[in-house]
Amino acid sequence: MQPNDVRGFFADWASLDAEDYLLLEYYFECSGEPELAAAHLCSEQSTAQWKRVGIDEDYRPQFAAKVIDLKITAHLPEPSYSLQPEVRGAMTACQVRIAHPHRNFGPRLPNLISAVLGEGAFFAPGIPIVKLLDIHFPPSFLSAFQGPQFGIDGLRQLLKVYDRPIFFGVIKPNIGLAPAPFAELAHQAWCGGLDIAKDDEMLADPDWSPLAERAQLLGRARVAAEQATGVPKLYLANITDEVDQLTRLHDAAVANGANAVLVNALPVGLSAVRMLRRHATVPLIAHFPFIAAATRLPCYGVHSRVFTRLQRLAGFDAIIMPGFGPRMMTSEAEVLDNIAACLDPNFGDIKPSLPVPGGSDSAATLEHVYHTIGHVNFGFVPGRGVFGHPHGPRGGAASLQQAWAVLATGQSLNPPPADLPAELAAALQTFGSH
Repeated sequence: MQPNDVRGFFADWASLDAEDYLLLEYYFECSGEPELAAAHLCSEQSTAQWKRVGIDEDYRPQFAAKVIDLKITAHLPEPSYSLQPEVRGAMTACQVRIAHPHRNFGPRLPNLISAVLGEGAFFAPGIPIVKLLDIHFPPSFLSAFQGPQFGIDGLRQLLKVYDRPIFFGVIKPNIGLAPAPFAELAHQAWCGGLDIAKDDEMLADPDWSPLAERAQLLGRARVAAEQATGVPKLYLANITDEVDQLTRLHDAAVANGANAVLVNALPVGLSAVRMLRRHATVPLIAHFPFIAAATRLPCYGVHSRVFTRLQRLAGFDAIIMPGFGPRMMTSEAEVLDNIAACLDPNFGDIKPSLPVPGGSDSAATLEHVYHTIGHVNFGFVPGRGVFGHPHGPRGGAASLQQAWAVLATGQSLNPPPADLPAELAAALQTFGSH
């Protein structure tokens, strides 16, 4: 790119029609002039060649991604990572805001991702290190998407749970257990106070636990638990599979007794999720396999909240995400960023998704999660904290309800008050050090 071409990829945000552009925030490290690197970043993800040879024309005003803000944040002696051994020496760290015209791809998630997370972003000349930090959509773009069918309010209405977190539980053992004992574990947990019993994200439709049979037995167990407790319950069946199987598995799961379905969002693809959203009659819940592989490095890849926004756009009613605590290797700030993305009110008419931060939770961690989030609009998703409880799944689920009963009065569980119920006392003793 010639020096006099660089300015064609810069613009004053006030001069643009905000409805025509997505706003992208990137971090990058460059080996040359930051203005030239930022122009390459825009060029490569939009109109890399903006005219035909020998013809007086310029497609940049309408089709080019444009830098609207560029800040140098640091001067580094070396790149943050040695991704390219031949790239050495001083780097300039920058943050850039880019206005990308969505007319280039329209309301199509595969094409959007190809533009902002594809070859143009990660192979731009002079930029060995880059990370997409955030993405914002104008109402004109959001209006083409359905978003969640139920959202937080719909899930609460289904469960008749309005003033506390929604309690999920991952049925354990997650792999290897036949449908009949699997269903019995769920029944016990529902009777103890669990709202949603779910398949693990790795349990799909194997020959030793066929989805149709599992859904039938879990559906019967769910109805029995509803009759015993007098409150609604959800069985969340994992239908993750090849794309051409999703609607069939949804229909089989629902026909046999499941009343919510789990999909591993990135392995099946967000476009597949959007297709399923048009077909689904029950809530869609996302799980996060593959996300950490793309998000964990602090200066390279993509921030997980971008995937959270895209999952909400695709139509998930609840989004399970890496949660608090050392096991999930995710900072508290990043978890809160993802929760905020689920609830962001600046998302057109698209309903908020229920955020479900998870990872080694139990009644012993509920207080920290609740106070860190600061409100009750979240799902809480223990596995062993319910199904590995010393008193069994019924006791594990009861301990969640008992912990919430204490917290709802403004009391703390640290130190625990006197005369705790046996199930909660056992949970704090068993899981309190984790």
